[in-house]
Amino acid sequence: MTDLAVSTPPAKASPFHELEVLWVRHWTDQLFSFAIARPEDFRFRSGEFVMIGLPGEDGGKPILRAYSIASPSWDEQLEFLSIKVPDGPLTSRLQKIQPGDTVLMGKKPTGTLVLDALTGGERLWLIGTGTGLAPWLSVVRDPDTWARFGQVVVCHTVRHVADLTYRDFLTSGIHEDPLVGDEAKARLTYYPTVTREPFETPGRITDRIKSGALFADLGLPQGFSPERDRVMLCGSMAMIKETAELLETFGMKEGSNAEPGDYVLERAFVG
Repeated sequence: MTDLAVSTPPAKASPFHELEVLWVRHWTDQLFSFAIARPEDFRFRSGEFVMIGLPGEDGGKPILRAYSIASPSWDEQLEFLSIKVPDGPLTSRLQKIQPGDTVLMGKKPTGTLVLDALTGGERLWLIGTGTGLAPWLSVVRDPDTWARFGQVVVCHTVRHVADLTYRDFLTSGIHEDPLVGDEAKARLTYYPTVTREPFETPGRITDRIKSGALFADLGLPQGFSPERDRVMLCGSMAMIKETAELLETFGMKEGSNAEPGDYVLERAFVG
């Protein structure tokens, strides 16, 4: 009998990074942020999203969902903002993570909420609801944003005042940022609205656009201008669709990575 050399097939590369949780912050009983270690070879554009998840229970398949990266492309850690769903397949477990735990992350970031998908303009509007704020935290800390636009307006609509995550950061904390602090202090406007509690700027952002209150509050000309304004949208499907329709009435055209335009939305989340 002849002994045959049997070569062992190479192990199949995992489609995920296994990354350490660095910190966790619980904002409310429904919202939390966390950061994970960034792989040395991971590259992304500010505003993109990536798949985040946990191994399946009892040997099952991993459970992953798309999450916008809240860190700018130059940061050494990757930050995310998440809701908590008590019976959610992923977030019911993800909300319990602690520093030192391991989280899965896909290896390929993607998305249309990037500067490359917009043509040049004077003012950049970043309009989000709920956790749709996450990509704007990335975009406003990117030096390219400030090189391309003279003013940046972050509009964040939530149900309750406590849901205004990163409010302190966007009003003052970002002024200490080592790369964009001076620009943000001079040219960033933060415009929060709250729908279910008394607030100085109450209601849905779409209603404040239609009534003109948004522009009046900021001392700006009424309406959006295709020559001047560029807009990014992220958040609830209803807000995105309604705002996109409003932008079209102002003569603005949707952009993409292949064909930059006046406004962009993340179709991966809209359907």
